[in-house]
Amino acid sequence: MATNTATYNGRSVFTIVVLGASGDLAKKKTFPALFGLFLNGHISPDTRIIGYARTKMDRPEFLKRVSQYIKNTTQPKVKATLDQFLDQCTYVSGVYDEDSGFQALEKELQRVEKENNTQDRLFYMALPPSVFIPVATGLKKNCYTTKGTNRLIVEKPFGMDLESSRTLSKALGALYREDEIYRIDHYLGKEMVKNLMILRFSNAIFGSCWDKEHISNVQITFKEKIGTEGRGGYFDEFGIMRDVMQNHLFQILSLVAMETPASMNAEDIRDAKVNVLRSIPEVIESEVLLGQYGKSEDGTMPAYLDDETVPKGSKTATFAAAAFHINNPRWEGVPFVLKCGKALDQPKVEVRIQFKDMGNNLFQKGSAARNELVIRVQPEEAVYLKMTQKLPGLGMDTVISELDLSYSSRFTNLSVPDAYENLILDAIMGEQSNFVRSDELDEAWRIFTPVLHKIDRGLVPVEIYPYGSRGPKQLTDFVARFGFERPQKAYSWPETSQTAASSATISSPNPDSKL
Repeated sequence: MATNTATYNGRSVFTIVVLGASGDLAKKKTFPALFGLFLNGHISPDTRIIGYARTKMDRPEFLKRVSQYIKNTTQPKVKATLDQFLDQCTYVSGVYDEDSGFQALEKELQRVEKENNTQDRLFYMALPPSVFIPVATGLKKNCYTTKGTNRLIVEKPFGMDLESSRTLSKALGALYREDEIYRIDHYLGKEMVKNLMILRFSNAIFGSCWDKEHISNVQITFKEKIGTEGRGGYFDEFGIMRDVMQNHLFQILSLVAMETPASMNAEDIRDAKVNVLRSIPEVIESEVLLGQYGKSEDGTMPAYLDDETVPKGSKTATFAAAAFHINNPRWEGVPFVLKCGKALDQPKVEVRIQFKDMGNNLFQKGSAARNELVIRVQPEEAVYLKMTQKLPGLGMDTVISELDLSYSSRFTNLSVPDAYENLILDAIMGEQSNFVRSDELDEAWRIFTPVLHKIDRGLVPVEIYPYGSRGPKQLTDFVARFGFERPQKAYSWPETSQTAASSATISSPNPDSKL
């Protein structure tokens, strides 16, 4: 394989093609992430970006869409850099199932590569799964370079169940090598998710107690405060379990639960994730709780079925909780409870590791709550350890307090990069550890498919919960079934200048409120 003449920071310069360039994902995530990399000097200023979609539009209209969701454009540096970025962007219109459009794209690729003396190509498929294979086929037939490197970023969902996922993987595998395919799950690019391995494997204090002897249960939670907001038609095809739990939350679970990888090599890390997934049996319906949001208690917020894009009478779940069990020596007997939902009381994504009770505790039951290690993914990234301490004063009263690492107060001069920026840069660098491998995907679908088929047939009840609540009323009892214990003593997050300032933008400054 030939080596590119053009390099930047010791790396080849890629031409980036965004398929589905007129869609929401490209406008809201892909183009802003590419601009972020461009603004901060992570990709070459000569990087050419070509949009491709069915929509017929001229270049000014395309550039308007590219810049629509880019932030802080009134700042002089951002405005000047945005102008340079837009100069590097062009657009080709074409359908997804005919060679003619891809031949026009190849012509544009050859033109910009000749100007920049580049040969490597990165194809970002910001597309619905229904056109993955036609587009991948058109690219391979007409736009696959033999002079350099080809990389293909594929967005979720990767199928609807085990069978459809295998069909998709087989079709992609017939066109591209596994090392050319980058299945993106943007949660693997989030700062606190990437921090999980360092937290686990670089700190002896955690490494020595990360097992069934010390941990009672693990809760992984995803909460959105908003509902479907007019996108219910798309969401209704998948439901919350397919949309969030089977991918985002299971990726977090695998990083929390995996054994130490043999090395930091991408394949060793992905091997460790696959191995832990192989130890998880299929989830069963008796350990699943489903819900769908109704109107808010005050009647001001609509029910899911009020969304005009949702099919009438739909039973699709907007909330799901499920328990998973890992049958290996480290985790046997420790339930992992995953919870996700829309239209809940607050926006939050976190991992909550609850440790076991102290044996032979000197103090009365209730005076010493269980320790908890909480990794808050969003908002306001943080790691904190809840523990019991003496309440200052003359007595021996106890209080729940915390060791707190809030990023907003500790890393005041650093910004947290966007997840898509992280992952696109990884793809350019050929770093696959934060992308999903085919066997990893296969194992995840194996675990979920039987219960998903029962849900699809209406065999698992769906409870109505009020918009803006914690979820179905059965949730408290459900998590208690799997060992989660709420402290008897009240706990409140300390009010500081940082949390006071953030409370205006975050629904609750107390990350422990209404878990």
